[in-house]
Amino acid sequence: MKFSVASAGLMATLALAAATPTSSEVVNIAEIAKRASITDSGTGYASQNGGTTGGAGGTTTTVSTYAQFTAAVAGTAKKVVVVSGAITQTADQAKVGSNTSIIGKNSGAKLTGFGVLVKEATNVIIRNIAIAKVLADNGDAIGVQLSTNVWIDHVDVSSDMTHDKDYYDGLLDFTHAADFVTVSNSYIHDHWKASLVGHSDDNSAEDTGHLRVTYSNNYFNNINSRTPSIRFGTGHIFNNYYNAVADGINTRDGAQVLVESNVFVDSKKPLYSTDSGYAVATDNDFGGASNAALAGTLKTVPYSYTKVANTAVKAAVVGSAGNTLSF
Repeated sequence: MKFSVASAGLMATLALAAATPTSSEVVNIAEIAKRASITDSGTGYASQNGGTTGGAGGTTTTVSTYAQFTAAVAGTAKKVVVVSGAITQTADQAKVGSNTSIIGKNSGAKLTGFGVLVKEATNVIIRNIAIAKVLADNGDAIGVQLSTNVWIDHVDVSSDMTHDKDYYDGLLDFTHAADFVTVSNSYIHDHWKASLVGHSDDNSAEDTGHLRVTYSNNYFNNINSRTPSIRFGTGHIFNNYYNAVADGINTRDGAQVLVESNVFVDSKKPLYSTDSGYAVATDNDFGGASNAALAGTLKTVPYSYTKVANTAVKAAVVGSAGNTLSF
């Protein structure tokens, strides 16, 4: 939107608790086992509201061009769209229909110049794919609007910092009452304004009671702000590694955020409030900077999850987050 939101093994565990949830206790990384399949289900908030299974059980189509991709992801029938290789096209976002899994076949799966839009849809998985350099006129790298149950896992989203802050739009923006969304095991980097949850201070009537989002085991690197910026909603942010992120987690406009076991390196404002946003923060390493968020009330979430202590986060995340899987 253009408005003012360890190892493949760790992913799998968080791909996760979907099959056999354990607990929210801190565990040793050695206990985490690798599992990656087209039939994996969503984690975090994406595991709620009936769960997120994408196109599992539907048809499977492999695509390698923009035209093939846009045609394959449309419609509401169950479908798995496998992206093979790199697709480059300067164009508007491809609109993704309900009951869809978009899977990058391997680390070479990449969309350049166009992103994807999940709008007025439900039950969507976007996994193991890179998306880069989507111009602001063409939308976000990944946008979710008026949609529920979206799992974004093992993606690599980026632009560059050489152009001004409005040359590109958001990397991961969730707006207009989007709900039950999870971003996990992803590499989010080289961008001005990374991830917006709730697009406007004036949209409380639509957004309040929605915008439930989980960010887990992601690597944010060389970002100016919004990692994320969250209005009105409910955020669970755990086991993320932040490097060279100027303004980190911004809770605002009544948002309630649970921030657990994250690590910040070279961040000016790792966690802060704007317009009465709130946070509960535990076991975070803010890298010598301060927690400037107002004290919140969100101490638990309605799903099981596994996390590591902040001392283990870098080893668990860096090098594993991103489109590092193979199907």
